[in-house]
Amino acid sequence: MDVRGIDGLLLKTQRPARYTGGEVNAVRKDPEGVDLRFALCFPDVYEIGMSHLGMKILYSLINSRVEYCCERVFMPFPDMEGLMRASSVLLYALESGGSVRDFDIVGFTLQYELCYTTVLSMLDLAGIPVLRSERGDGHPLIIAGGPCACNPEPLRDFIDLFVIGEGEEATPELLDLYNECKKNGSPRAEFLKKAALIGGVYVPELSDKVKKRVIGDLDGVFFPKEFVVPFVETVHDRAVAEVLRGCVRGCRFCQAGFIYRPFREKKRGTVLKDVRALCESSGYDEVSLCSLSTSDYSDIGGLLGDLTDYTDKNGVSLSLPSLRIDNFGSEVLERVKSVRKSGLTFAPEAGTQRLRDIINKNITEDDILKGCETAFRGGYSAVKLYFMIGLPGETNEDVKGIHDLIEKIIRLFYEINPKKSPAVSVSLATFVPKPFTPFQYEPMISRGKADERQKLLLSLIKNRRVKISRSDYNMSFLEAVLARGDEKIGKVVHAAWKNGCSLDAWSDYFDFAKWEKAFLDCGISPEYYANRRRDYGEPLPWGHIDMLISEEFLIKENKRAHDGVTTASCAEKCAGCGVEQCAILKKDKESGL
Repeated sequence: MDVRGIDGLLLKTQRPARYTGGEVNAVRKDPEGVDLRFALCFPDVYEIGMSHLGMKILYSLINSRVEYCCERVFMPFPDMEGLMRASSVLLYALESGGSVRDFDIVGFTLQYELCYTTVLSMLDLAGIPVLRSERGDGHPLIIAGGPCACNPEPLRDFIDLFVIGEGEEATPELLDLYNECKKNGSPRAEFLKKAALIGGVYVPELSDKVKKRVIGDLDGVFFPKEFVVPFVETVHDRAVAEVLRGCVRGCRFCQAGFIYRPFREKKRGTVLKDVRALCESSGYDEVSLCSLSTSDYSDIGGLLGDLTDYTDKNGVSLSLPSLRIDNFGSEVLERVKSVRKSGLTFAPEAGTQRLRDIINKNITEDDILKGCETAFRGGYSAVKLYFMIGLPGETNEDVKGIHDLIEKIIRLFYEINPKKSPAVSVSLATFVPKPFTPFQYEPMISRGKADERQKLLLSLIKNRRVKISRSDYNMSFLEAVLARGDEKIGKVVHAAWKNGCSLDAWSDYFDFAKWEKAFLDCGISPEYYANRRRDYGEPLPWGHIDMLISEEFLIKENKRAHDGVTTASCAEKCAGCGVEQCAILKKDKESGL
């Protein structure tokens, strides 16, 4: 591997294996033997990016084409970045060691708003102008996709085009068009005009209303048969198999639950085939099922039966994240009895039934306690609970309800296991209103009220068995500003990056004072974007992006939230959200419902 002069740097940095490439199952192609080179960039460090399923899918999908090559690029940690800048080493791709600026296309996946300055850092470290207005035909095309692309405006000054929605079909269409234009010698401007005609592609200043791309057949869509196996331990160091996309629940705070609609499942046989292929090609002894709510799979018992028959026989551990506490019953527990009892994670989100109804969580306290009881009787002694502070309509009584619920769960454990002690972890996040949710109109809680309610909860929790982790209000506040921002926020992102902001998703590197200076220098009030209620019908920065959810539905759900009225799960009754591709809607129509 030609690492362009980094050999002398590796011994000076921590965990040099992050920067060497050459892992098992990495795809290495001769750059001179392909028509198009694609640099797949994750704007975070190696350990985070290598855990992301979407990155794995696109990497294998592009490399499945003989004429194209795809290479991985991650943000170096500050120690390595400093060494690279001091030695004039440009950001490079792991497979070939080639400079990113020499690729045809540089693609970023946008998973989290606080990665925006890291995108600029990676472009700059690659020697590529960060502003698209300063790039021309001699520079790579810069594209982006992922969940944060549902509001592309804060990054429109930096990205040439965005892929909205699911990329397995749109990405090859985009690459084929680029390759055709490249062979014809077409200028960038001509390519962008043609690209704007591809479904799901948003080109700033050229596109009007853009509808997201949706994969209709999950069983037929491309899925990797092997993953790159890292040399160093990553955040999720295991094989990952997708079981479904979308969600039937309709929790009003959850952006993923709305923007990933419609709800679609893979067949049991497809999931088993994927699990077998990944475990056998990678050597992983643990596999995780990926979805927003695994236990909402229509035949979860049958699926887990198929999988555990294979995993138990082959010494593979099966991991089940994203379980719903209200359907974690004895059948699921029986199927996963061989799974190691390290702990379970449940998300009540709110401490009182009134607030759970407002957010449309559609679980009761009895559901929560029954789910915990099933887990405790099944041998689990550790439980992690997710709650949020600052939800719309929240009062101090709702905060006290979090404490009361935790105490009931602890008492329940001792009733079942009087000779043991439970381990209860509580994650306390600050609610962030996001686009394309019924709460997109709601203001974020103020700093003063958030601090007051966190202190109230901490004053109530005395049990040493309860460990609490809290989100940083400044990070959540900035997340809200970036999520709800318009193109003016791009000026702030640029100013913050020039102030030295990068890797903002890491608390060790996050410096809110630099962001405050950027807002001040740009003459922009962040509170205007984060702490202000939006009126129904008010033009929204993301209004030109069609994520298939009708605004009428979101407004109706917001009103129902203020009335404390719940909406049933899509699996029970179609809520009329506007997603015509939904299999549940089609089934209801066929049944005459």
